[in-house]
Amino acid sequence: MTDATSRGAATSTSPPSVPSDIVDQAIQWAVRLQFSEADAGARERFAQWLQADSRHALAWQRMQSLRDDFTRVPTGLALPTLQAADAMRKTGAGARRKALKTLAFGGVSVLAVSAASRFAPWQRWLADASTGTGEQRTLHLEDGTTVVLNTDTAIRTRFDPDRRVLTLRRGEVLVTTGHDARFAAQPFWVQTPFGSLRALGTRFVVRIDADHARISVQEGAVEMHPGSGAARGVAEPGTTWEMSDAAAGQAISPTIAADGWANGVIAGNDMRLADVLAELARYRTGRIVCDPRVADLRVSGAYRIADTDRALRFLAHSQPIRVSYRTRFWVMVGPAEGR
Repeated sequence: MTDATSRGAATSTSPPSVPSDIVDQAIQWAVRLQFSEADAGARERFAQWLQADSRHALAWQRMQSLRDDFTRVPTGLALPTLQAADAMRKTGAGARRKALKTLAFGGVSVLAVSAASRFAPWQRWLADASTGTGEQRTLHLEDGTTVVLNTDTAIRTRFDPDRRVLTLRRGEVLVTTGHDARFAAQPFWVQTPFGSLRALGTRFVVRIDADHARISVQEGAVEMHPGSGAARGVAEPGTTWEMSDAAAGQAISPTIAADGWANGVIAGNDMRLADVLAELARYRTGRIVCDPRVADLRVSGAYRIADTDRALRFLAHSQPIRVSYRTRFWVMVGPAEGR
């Protein structure tokens, strides 16, 4: 039982209902306040809205639950919510908005919303460009810069008089900066939740992880500016760095090629099986659960991300593992029978 369900059970057999128009208002406020730049006036109007009706506060409280990251859901709760999300997907009725309202406000565990994140991709609503799970997209900016968006990514771009800015809200991008002479006086910056990056004539990958940004440089260099104002660092070609709000430092060289995904593969030598599975999971809805007994198996090669089921079958044929599907959203990888 979720917290939301147990709170409702104290006074009723089902969660209190919230009118559809109030749900819509809560969604609009969430987008405006949490994923955009709201001024003082907007925040004051929100406070007035919140206090005007007890149902507004209830709607807002439930809306906050949608921010939970599905990867934090305990296994015992995640499987039932994935099954609920799968059942909702198969109905095909009402698509995103109906599913969002039903899952968040109609009595189904709110954790299912995270399981089916495509129903509430908040950052994508405000993005100039975005991708869904398993999707990739290439953009060509007016200065000649090429930006490749990886799975589940959202960005915004703007060209100011003194700089060019790409804001990475979520996901991962491969940036190859342009050299149009008209923009020579405007340095290219990438903003992340953990600080900013200045490109120094370069090709590089930026990825947003839970508590840091990961920067891998293929050409040129990237200057890192942690959000706290801590000492900056410069990433050179062939290096990978991690930048948190507090600091930036060089990371151990990854066994998985940082830009392999731009060529449609997860590629590398002597990769941990658990790491390969975690990467494959980024390109499909749901979870791939790796048994600790096989997590440290070493694999090498290139695995196509366009068909993750095929990649899983290949791993099962080439490694002493067994792949089983609890639902289409829930995959278990463990030792082969008899091992």
